[in-house]
Amino acid sequence: MTHHLRTHHSAILIGVNTALADDPALNSRLENTPLSKQPRPIILDPRGRWDFTQESKVMQLASKGEGKAPFVILGEGTEVDEEKRKLLERVGGKFLEVKLGAENGRFEWVGVLRVLKGEGLDSVMVEGGGEVINSLLVGEGNRYVDSVIVTIAPTWLGKGGVVVSPPREEGKKQVRLKDVVWVPCGEDVVLCGRIER
Repeated sequence: MTHHLRTHHSAILIGVNTALADDPALNSRLENTPLSKQPRPIILDPRGRWDFTQESKVMQLASKGEGKAPFVILGEGTEVDEEKRKLLERVGGKFLEVKLGAENGRFEWVGVLRVLKGEGLDSVMVEGGGEVINSLLVGEGNRYVDSVIVTIAPTWLGKGGVVVSPPREEGKKQVRLKDVVWVPCGEDVVLCGRIER
């Protein structure tokens, strides 16, 4: 299901912590998926911490034409190693800059989405991690979300696992889903819904 969904979005987005922890491929692994249906990997990396190499899965797939090269979104003015820039551009990727929020030193979604739209990317599937997802479920962030899909698996991730639990906002209604559908998929259950506005 996840790989099918990836083919219906022009980009797939994760934060740098997920890139560092998982070395993800960020492509659709459905058999015979043409490159034109692969999503563009987007890595939110405000301070340029992602230490990718040509051996990183996403870079290998881009080199083989089995996935698109990543766009790495950096905070405005972040210094980039020239060898990394060349490696990224060689496989068709690039660094993009977005101004960081003055209050929290994080990206503001309006800036990120504006840059992606400028690159011709009109739908984004956000896969993680927890900080990225939480930021889209509170305040201004959730106005950019069309739908939410959550897979519930019979596995305890433990204290270091991904936690999706946006902070409570005083005086504001908590995020709820509407049009909810539960779909059993083997041992997992998938929850689909839209944010109630």
